[in-house]
Amino acid sequence: MTDRARRPTIAVIGAGFSGSLVALHLLAAGAAAPRILLVERARGFGKGVAYSTRHGAHLLNVRAGNMSAFPDRSGHFLDWLRNRNEVADPAGFVARATYGQYLQEMLSQAAMGSDAVGRLVLVADDAVSLTRVPDGGFRLTTDVGRSYAVDGAVLAMGNFPPDPPPGVDKELLGSFRFQTDPWAPKALSRIGKTEPVLLLGTSLTMVDVALSLTDQGHEGPILALSRRGLLPRRHGPAAPPTVPQVPPPIGPSLAASLRSVRAAVRAAGEEDRSWHFVIDSLRGGTAAFWHALPVAVRARFLRHLRPWWDVHRHRLAPPVDERLRAMMAAGRLRVVAGRLERLSEGKADDLCLRLRPRGQDHAEELSVRHAINCVGPGGDIAGTRDPLLRGLLDAGLVRPDPLRLGLDTDAGARLVDREGIAVPGLYAMGPIMRGAQWEITAVPDIRVQAQKLAGAIMGETMAGAGI
Repeated sequence: MTDRARRPTIAVIGAGFSGSLVALHLLAAGAAAPRILLVERARGFGKGVAYSTRHGAHLLNVRAGNMSAFPDRSGHFLDWLRNRNEVADPAGFVARATYGQYLQEMLSQAAMGSDAVGRLVLVADDAVSLTRVPDGGFRLTTDVGRSYAVDGAVLAMGNFPPDPPPGVDKELLGSFRFQTDPWAPKALSRIGKTEPVLLLGTSLTMVDVALSLTDQGHEGPILALSRRGLLPRRHGPAAPPTVPQVPPPIGPSLAASLRSVRAAVRAAGEEDRSWHFVIDSLRGGTAAFWHALPVAVRARFLRHLRPWWDVHRHRLAPPVDERLRAMMAAGRLRVVAGRLERLSEGKADDLCLRLRPRGQDHAEELSVRHAINCVGPGGDIAGTRDPLLRGLLDAGLVRPDPLRLGLDTDAGARLVDREGIAVPGLYAMGPIMRGAQWEITAVPDIRVQAQKLAGAIMGETMAGAGI
């Protein structure tokens, strides 16, 4: 029996939180688990985009007590903080950079452990091609030309780059005055201290960018624009209610589900309990709720309820909320609800902004010096320029999900091909599964899915190898 037959090889493409967790769970499966190629192209293993930030003002949006990387070891992250002699407050909000160090240290320890000898290979390169081979496996090729024979692969590539909002002139897309990706290196470096800035979007990304600008000394006016002008809500009480919150019933009718949640929120208020616990109680049933919705109903949710869900579900740490409110009170940050009609080159290196405030018939025209796309990650991969995804799409091995939120998968996280058939050995993990899982962007959700996927890979891959 060949070594490859005895020990299959799995490529995990992307070593941010999603990919690293899958690799760690596979390593923890013991000596019979597959060999792992962990492929990461840019920001270092274990961190990904979210935890690569160096800004101390960028805090986790989840309390430290719920940030363990392992669903069955709830105190793991707190213990790690204590071992570093850092504050380990379960109700606190830790810097995202610190959490990135936590992930890197776990991966480093796993890589040096006895279970990883000969089983974990870190590939610091960009995966550019993944093709099927006659024996049922795949051929993985990296940017520098290395080639690897693998039995399966997990696409854990994180969020896709943001799509340019409608109304932005194409001529601006290559200009330094319009930043298409706020997380790109030095995206904010050319913004002058007093120059007016437009932030397109008012979600968590906008908050991060506004604080980053302030921390680098920017004192000019900032205008944040979105269709509804909604801001993420602030986290509520840390201590759970004395009587556990019973989740309100939700089902295939959006209207009935909305009435149920609103009634639960009203009842909580009458009993002097916070609405936050009502929303949090939905977490366990969100995936089943999403799966039960027909595609047309999911689309209605995205059009009408998603903005409200996002601001109540994905909230701000209190210190971050306080800084944001102070900026607004000082007049440095103005949040506007309205529609971007056009953003184009203006006079004297300015950008001309034409917006229509929500509920008004007339448009306003303003001048800004810079604009930054903060609408959040993209989802429709049909026009992707990523060579790996482009190749998989063109070969018919993957397809967009029906709502264009990411890649189409089955219930077992296997990628679905052009014909709607699950591809053996090809899996997805993390935000690219949003169309199928919906809540798959936060640590508490990803860690559960990563554990499940590692178990599924062990069962399918090792059984296929006759082990």
